[in-house]
Amino acid sequence: MTGYLTTHVLDTARGVPAQGIRIALYRLDGGAPELIAEAVTNDDGRTDAPILPASAFTAGSYELVFHAGDYLRASGQAGASPLFLDAVPIRFGISDPGAHYHVPLLLSPYGYSTYRGS
Repeated sequence: MTGYLTTHVLDTARGVPAQGIRIALYRLDGGAPELIAEAVTNDDGRTDAPILPASAFTAGSYELVFHAGDYLRASGQAGASPLFLDAVPIRFGISDPGAHYHVPLLLSPYGYSTYRGS
C-alpha cells in the first residue's frame, strides 16, 4: 500500500469551507526547501486531488504553506494592514510511506490550528 497526503481548510470564524486558498507544499530534507506541489482549495475547502499523490509520496520532512491573506481580504475578515495572518506554514513529518496523511488547517483571522486527520 502506498500512502498519500491530503489537506483542507475550514474557516472557523464563518463556519464554512475556505474556497480559493493557494497552498504550496515543500520538501525540507537537506538543503533549501524544494517546492514540489501547489494547489488551490475548491468549493469544499479541499484540493481536487491529493496534494502529494502516491506516485510522489515518501517519508521525510515537509511544509505546507497556506496563503490565507487573499482569502481573508476577499471574505472581509482581513482587518488592518499588515494582516495578523497572511501565509500560514505548517511543518510536519511523514514517517510511514504507506499511510494516508491528512493535514487540515482550521483558520480564523487571528488564529489557526491543525492536527493529523484521517
